[in-house]
Amino acid sequence: MSLRNPNPVNANAPKRVAIVISNPATSTTTGWPVGFWWSELTHPWFAFNAKGYEVEVFSPRGGRCEADAMSDPRDVSGYSETDLISAGFLATPKLVTLIESTKPVSELNVADFDAIVVAGGQAPMFTFEQETALQRKFVEFYEAGKVAAALCHGTAILRYARLSDGTPLARGKTVTGFANVEEDFADNAVWDMQLLSRDKHVMPWRIEDELKKLGANYVQAGLWKGFAIRDGNLVTGQQNFSGAETAEAVIRAFGE
Repeated sequence: MSLRNPNPVNANAPKRVAIVISNPATSTTTGWPVGFWWSELTHPWFAFNAKGYEVEVFSPRGGRCEADAMSDPRDVSGYSETDLISAGFLATPKLVTLIESTKPVSELNVADFDAIVVAGGQAPMFTFEQETALQRKFVEFYEAGKVAAALCHGTAILRYARLSDGTPLARGKTVTGFANVEEDFADNAVWDMQLLSRDKHVMPWRIEDELKKLGANYVQAGLWKGFAIRDGNLVTGQQNFSGAETAEAVIRAFGE
């Protein structure tokens, strides 16, 4: 008879959540600098903070992280100018310091946290294959019965996450992540702006296709719709407009 606690969350202590954002990288498809996406950090952080949770920010290798430019509400593109939560976060020096000296994932003690949330942005698509420590930590959370969550291109972690028996964590799970229809939209946008030739794509591979290949039941809510889904203690969010939904699914997984 197993004595393993199926719900290891301590109800008498504040919940503790580790949010992992990507380290800076360079896209191999566009040559552009890539990083994490602001709303995928700030919206979950805001939701967790409102519940009184303790939140710490990590990155695969630690140190200063950089966001994708278009995720910044101050960016000249205006793409994220209505993201008031990120704007408020960026206007608060104490919060900005959270991304200036992130702890490396190697220092993340699973026993000290109730959930891990892997944020997206463009960098995960180019770096997560090499981030074996992050892959292991994500699986450790899941196998400990704690909440393992990822959103947008952060769901790239599921392409590489393997359970202790070697089985893909995503196999047989209902999951979401950046949809093909959204990748098509992004490709068409850069083609129309003549930033890339039509024989090139923004991303080197696609979340939806790879999750299906792993045997996952991939679902999505439509183009740019905020959406997250929970399958047991695995939570996934569709894209950068799904930060709040992802956080809410994590909160529900805590039974709150």
